[in-house]
Amino acid sequence: MTKLRLAIVGAGPAGIYAADILLKNERAFDVSIDLFDHLPAPYGLVRYGVAPDHPRIKGIITALREVLDRGDIRIFGNVRFGVDLTLDDLKQHYNAVIFSTGAVRDASLDIPGIDLPGSYGGADFVSWYDGHPDYPREWPLDAQSVAVLGNGNVALDVARMLAKPADDLLPTEIPDNVYQALKASPVTDVHVFGRRGPAQVKFSPLELREVGELRDVDMIVYDEDFDYDEASKAAIASNKQVMVIDKVLNQWREREVGQASRRLHLHFYASPVELVAGPDGRLASFRYERTEPDGAGGVRGTGEFRSVEVQALYRAVGYFGSPLDGVPFDEKRGVIPNHEGQVYAEGDTEILPGVYATGWIKRGPVGLIGHTKSDAMETISHLVNDQASWWSPADPSEQSIVELLQSRGVEYTDLDGWHALDEHEIALGEPQGRARIKVVPRDEMVQIARGQNGS
Repeated sequence: MTKLRLAIVGAGPAGIYAADILLKNERAFDVSIDLFDHLPAPYGLVRYGVAPDHPRIKGIITALREVLDRGDIRIFGNVRFGVDLTLDDLKQHYNAVIFSTGAVRDASLDIPGIDLPGSYGGADFVSWYDGHPDYPREWPLDAQSVAVLGNGNVALDVARMLAKPADDLLPTEIPDNVYQALKASPVTDVHVFGRRGPAQVKFSPLELREVGELRDVDMIVYDEDFDYDEASKAAIASNKQVMVIDKVLNQWREREVGQASRRLHLHFYASPVELVAGPDGRLASFRYERTEPDGAGGVRGTGEFRSVEVQALYRAVGYFGSPLDGVPFDEKRGVIPNHEGQVYAEGDTEILPGVYATGWIKRGPVGLIGHTKSDAMETISHLVNDQASWWSPADPSEQSIVELLQSRGVEYTDLDGWHALDEHEIALGEPQGRARIKVVPRDEMVQIARGQNGS
């Protein structure tokens, strides 16, 4: 029987779903899958991109864990593609590779002042509060008034984490340094800005409701944003999700405000214009243009400009993929150029044999985690049908990749190592009644996973 030796680069939901779908696929060949990740722990953005007070979304980890714990997929963590392992290496030991490296960078926002001190990427902030090992341990939380740009769930996550009383995060897996920094934060006002109206937001109703339930935080919306045009009225009447969002926002309009120590403001019809520096060269205010519906589902500028004094600003206008060594990359869209997961060679005209993509690096950072399954099915379908163009590896033995990594001194982690790290983090949290306490430094994660922590 033909054997498929498959490498998957990226151990988040996209990579794990792709492996699971292939292993369950009715096929005429045997499959052996190795999953690589640059981090010592699996699960990608579910571990490092979801706010710690979202246990329901974290529940996805349970399903991913079940796939990995079957034992028919090998994991190699702490392996950096392009450094420890190259595309040429993979061709020597596998028949094909699927890239599922996601999108972890902040999309850019090209307006004057965006690089001022006090201006940050929302994705960077998320990585900090989620204890990502490759981000600094400190974060400058010294602003009283903060702007968050974006009308998606990441913008709401950022705003909620800034406004929420830090003690209410203690039962979660929030790293201790993050808790201490948030507790000391002097913030009083968080302003969320979106270019379009309340009926066009990308928040999920659940996320929006959660924000409204924050203790000691006033929710502030502005009546001028609720003079709906016909398109907005139609969206509310025809779409249950939009209807729920409208209902929640209108309930907030009726609330009494003024009692809480912090305020979370939602500003709609606000298009970013520039960040303005103060005398010290740091961010002092955010300037935006008031917009209005254009009758075609979008918005247009009104020529009315406003400013809000802020000392920090977070752009949460989307994630963006990162290029991979030796793999074609679309700099404009932040994805690997592909046809239904089959990667294009340079020029987007012919398919690159043996190279595939799935998840956000394939389609861009759109859709919820559930969309990743159907996305992976499409890629796997092509992989299975492309057997004639698979690579012919010189040494496809399962031991060969282990020997290669060992010969290069790569301190890789495996599934048993992840179990050890997982148990260690849960044990750290137990005495304090917490879900876990994440180990943040990479070298410490690796030591624990490799049984070198001396305990």
